[in-house]
Amino acid sequence: MRILLTNDDGIHAEGLAVLERIARTLSDDVWVVAPETDQSGFAHSLSLSEPLRMRKMDDRHYALRGTPTDCVIMGVRKIIGGLPDLVLSGVNSGSNVADDVTYSGTVAGAMEGALLGIRSLALSQAYNVTGDGRIVPWHVAETLAPPLLRKLIETDMPLGSFVNVNFPNCEPEDVAGNRVTTQGKRVHGLWIDERKDGRNFPYYWLRFGREPVEVREGTDLAALRDNYVSVTPMQLDLTAQDLIAPMEQAIA
Repeated sequence: MRILLTNDDGIHAEGLAVLERIARTLSDDVWVVAPETDQSGFAHSLSLSEPLRMRKMDDRHYALRGTPTDCVIMGVRKIIGGLPDLVLSGVNSGSNVADDVTYSGTVAGAMEGALLGIRSLALSQAYNVTGDGRIVPWHVAETLAPPLLRKLIETDMPLGSFVNVNFPNCEPEDVAGNRVTTQGKRVHGLWIDERKDGRNFPYYWLRFGREPVEVREGTDLAALRDNYVSVTPMQLDLTAQDLIAPMEQAIA
């Protein structure tokens, strides 16, 4: 089985090294094409206005000055020269659940794989924040992902679908199990932080400001809250099926 790996945290991210160790429990034919720099929040974007610069690190590791989407395309169209059997994106530092999946470069890597007709999964690890910064329990994903992936890659998946997997922030022995979930819903949590530079000109940072949210049972948010691995099947077709009939009636 030929496996293509990418991420959005960059070629030197610890989560990518974890992902490669996970992938090597499944196959020895593992290729890595990852962004040269952090591409978190770039979602499913393409680099169309500037060239893609690629750095070959060794025969199977490449760093690309581009987005996760660019990396998957480059891996398939240029480096591997054909479709791999599996695309794995991650392991992201932090969960990708609820509305966050629309911003996530990690999810976008799997999305691009699905567009190309490849079985694709995104993997993310929830973490804790202390005064010293992020405390990411990478060993949770590394311990639990291999047996879970073996099950998922044997599952029939229609074209245009992919899987978003999130590991909870707890010790592996405290994980309650795997749970198939739906995408949850958060209160919009992005705010504008205005600052002044040395010449008193304003500049702005986007910042997260999470508000409490009522968590619906059966969602990815509920699964992580209850220490389950969240496995969310997703699809490329964004059509709002429930709106077709009322819209047909409205515009008739």
